[in-house]
Amino acid sequence: MASALIVPPPPGSEAAALARRLSAVLDDPAITRIVVAPPPERESGENPDAFFGAVVGVLMRHERLDVEVAYAAPEATAATSVYGLPHGEAARELAEHGAAQALPLIRDDAATVLVGRARHRGADGEALVGETYVDSERLFEGRTRAVQIEPLTVEPGVRGRVQRRLPGGWLTGRAVQTGGANLVVEREGVLTPRTVKRSTFYRHHLDWKLVRP
Repeated sequence: MASALIVPPPPGSEAAALARRLSAVLDDPAITRIVVAPPPERESGENPDAFFGAVVGVLMRHERLDVEVAYAAPEATAATSVYGLPHGEAARELAEHGAAQALPLIRDDAATVLVGRARHRGADGEALVGETYVDSERLFEGRTRAVQIEPLTVEPGVRGRVQRRLPGGWLTGRAVQTGGANLVVEREGVLTPRTVKRSTFYRHHLDWKLVRP
């Protein structure tokens, strides 16, 4: 098994540089695993899960989900919690010697992969006004602080809950869809300021291969 280390490119042309790096890796038939190794958030100012998700998103869009992915997380994150992954030295050891497992891949309608946590929020810090469904079951209607969304390691693939001071229970399904008058989307702690009428996180038709304990 041959692996390739993927780290964030220098600031300035991150998306283009990442695409070039991954393209070169994917063109090498000997590479069967990539190791995603972002720096800690205190060094980069970015949640490590955001880079991890961006890498998996490139694999999805290039239809190369056959490649195994290992996450050498520098610190505990939402993704390490979701997938039961270590961080630090233990994560690097797992990336080198661990086995990959096929898991549901969760994406949204903007072709962005979710590896840790997303939220549907109201714009400008206001309450979200709208409604959310998990598959055909209504999660909320009216006003709420936010809707929290996370991937699952098992079917049906994704879960959502209303975020309150005392959060309610999770609903699980293949998709979490929110519509609202002032809806904005937060992915891996990164807020997209543009208001949208609808956002859906759902299970991709293909699984991905994640190295897990």
